[in-house]
Amino acid sequence: MSARAIQKWVRQSPRKMRLVMDEIRGKNVNEAYAHLKFSKKGAAKQIEKVLRSAVANAEQDALRNNEAFDVDRLYVSHAVVDDGPTLWRYRAAAMGRAAPIRKRTSHVEIHVRSKEEKA
Repeated sequence: MSARAIQKWVRQSPRKMRLVMDEIRGKNVNEAYAHLKFSKKGAAKQIEKVLRSAVANAEQDALRNNEAFDVDRLYVSHAVVDDGPTLWRYRAAAMGRAAPIRKRTSHVEIHVRSKEEKA
């Protein structure tokens, strides 16, 4: 069983988001929750929302297909942060010039999958 969740146009730099995402990739879902909850990074809150959504999507898929569901067997199989559109703003600079300010956005995608038992 697998499920995914996507959050687009997050107002956080992709570079900052990737620092947190690299730490949870491949981990058990419960370990990822614990890591995100106690992380000091601001991006951890947005990534936790997406992870919770992916787990909820997996649970709904299991209910829809009448399958057994166990959160403890789920792990983060695929986690990426892509660049979103950049918002360009301008700030007044010396001698009548304008200095650009780039407000970057991110697209976050997380896939969770259950570990298959080996016979």
